[in-house]
Amino acid sequence: MSFTVLVEPTTQDTPLAYATPDFPGIGGEIRQRPEDFFVQEIPLYEPTGEGEHVLFEIQKVNMTTFDAIEAIGRIHDINPREIGYAGLKDAKAVSRQMLTAPRVDEAKLVTTKVQNLEVLWAARHRNKLRLGHLAGNRFAIRIRKVDPLKVVTVRPVLDLLCKLGMPNYFGEQRFGRRGDNDKLGAAVLAGDAKALLSRFLGSPDVLKDPRPFLDARLAFDAHDYEKAIKHWPRSAGVERRVLARLIKTGSAGKAARTLPEKLQRLWVSALQSRVFNRVVEKRIGALGHLIDGDLAWRHDNGAVFRVEDLAVEQPRADAFDISPSGPLPGHRMTDPMGAALAIEKEAAAEIGVHSFDTSRMGEFAGARRPLRVMPTDTTLSSGTDEFGPHITVAFTLPAGSFATVLLREIMKTEVQSPDDGTDGIIEDKDD
Repeated sequence: MSFTVLVEPTTQDTPLAYATPDFPGIGGEIRQRPEDFFVQEIPLYEPTGEGEHVLFEIQKVNMTTFDAIEAIGRIHDINPREIGYAGLKDAKAVSRQMLTAPRVDEAKLVTTKVQNLEVLWAARHRNKLRLGHLAGNRFAIRIRKVDPLKVVTVRPVLDLLCKLGMPNYFGEQRFGRRGDNDKLGAAVLAGDAKALLSRFLGSPDVLKDPRPFLDARLAFDAHDYEKAIKHWPRSAGVERRVLARLIKTGSAGKAARTLPEKLQRLWVSALQSRVFNRVVEKRIGALGHLIDGDLAWRHDNGAVFRVEDLAVEQPRADAFDISPSGPLPGHRMTDPMGAALAIEKEAAAEIGVHSFDTSRMGEFAGARRPLRVMPTDTTLSSGTDEFGPHITVAFTLPAGSFATVLLREIMKTEVQSPDDGTDGIIEDKDD
């Protein structure tokens, strides 16, 4: 698909459509405490028992994946870039995930135990773990500030999602605390350093920016950079470095080049995600219904094929063997045809992305992603503990799907994102 990216695409200003609108929500809140949100990776393979790498499982609490990797690298004198991971896991949670490290003694590795982080086990392995190398994730999440008796109303919602599929939306954490990661990604692809810095360091939002962040952004927009850098707290290390470079050189381009590459990749991925979400929303009432020109996704192996005969393929979709797919636009993504392509173009245009300049997309080859996924192994319980009443929902999702999307179907509220906005359960295969 050939799109032209506007530097300021339209941000989603209304809640995404629900797949289960006829079922009332139970309300409530999540992430009241880290232990209320548990997630464990389901590995794609077992350790080989030999090789130069060590495959190991960590448990972290209230810590981002990147912070955990930095800590392990520091303790064992390993370059963090050499530590492999399959996906990112929520910060405000109890998270278990797999990592690999080269040239390290597994017996020494399992002694790792620092605040909020420990290594559970370790074994020799041949290869570095790569992004997307996981089968799925298992969740157990407590919803608080609810009537525990409402647990009986949750089962019909889960049953419907398991039968027809859960919308495979990217969760709001994909778009950051300020909800504008996609706008930053548009500026990256447009090669507009001034627009990128204006969005990254300025563009204050009184509803989303706490002080002193708000004061720093206000000062930046007033072109008082010295005042702005005084307001940025020490925790905003990237913002401070970028602004210091701008003050020293007076060049927006040179300042923008100090932005971490992984952060820029995250922003571009958010722009792709925004387009995908709009496509899902436009087909929300019939996510398992194939239409003319569709590219279908095989759930057993992730292969994508063009639907030539709707009558032949629709029974496979009804059996959840295949599903319609949507776009993560890029220079090598295959386009659908006919009605499916028309929907994707319309969806992109509605958020102000008329086309991607694919020459600027570099490593962002693009991909297809299923419009729906099936939650499995769902269980429910309710009760009251020392922190109050709760309903606990446990379920398994394929790699790349967001637990918060399932929860919003149950709660019918916009589930809050992790505080940092960058370390949610993000899509693991398409970055």
